[in-house]
Amino acid sequence: MTAQLVLLRHGHSEWNLSNRFTGWTDIPLTEQGLNEAAQAGQLLRAAGWHFDEIHISVLQRTRQTAESLLQAMQHPPVPVLASWRLNERHYGALQGLNKQEIFTAWGEEQSFKWWRGYAERPPALDEDDPRHPRFDALYQAHPALHLPATESLADCLQRLLPYWYETLVPRIQDQRRVLLISHGNTLRGLLMHLLDLSPRAVESLEIPSAVPLICHLDQHGKLIQLQEGLNGNTPTT
Repeated sequence: MTAQLVLLRHGHSEWNLSNRFTGWTDIPLTEQGLNEAAQAGQLLRAAGWHFDEIHISVLQRTRQTAESLLQAMQHPPVPVLASWRLNERHYGALQGLNKQEIFTAWGEEQSFKWWRGYAERPPALDEDDPRHPRFDALYQAHPALHLPATESLADCLQRLLPYWYETLVPRIQDQRRVLLISHGNTLRGLLMHLLDLSPRAVESLEIPSAVPLICHLDQHGKLIQLQEGLNGNTPTT
């Protein structure tokens, strides 16, 4: 017996469109992003999908995606569970900067490692920087030691894995229909884990905005097949 999990990257935000590193900055969706989420919902509804629960990050762009998608699906009320472990990768001192500004300041080679690489951490935020998550009301209940000042993709994946194994896999094993709405790097890390990709291969893994990724999993949560959208294509690597 196999189970199915749907992964979805949130729709476009203001900073996606202006090509800025967003990370943990809590930027809302644009009208385009809301429409993208609604279109994903319409496709899922047409294909006969419905869900027992939805898992999102604590950042509003995932909640807005969930709300727009559910409305378009005409879905009945369903639990929506939020966790900071599903947040986007924290880009440290690069957050808020335009990618071209970063390439100009640090050079293309180093900037690419921070942007697409696996192990490289961007420059960290100072402990007293007002952008540090310890000053954000969203994380007041979390020990400051757990809150990153910067993350590599490897760090982001290690932060995610406890939620995958302790929260999501048991639900998958229970045959619950789960939709996970998260962020580009968080989903890149999860798919790296599920597909057993190398650090080099994950550099070119693209997660399109608001396109459902259908994971067919065995009873242990191991990936059997991955579809991009509802057409059977596999994600680009």
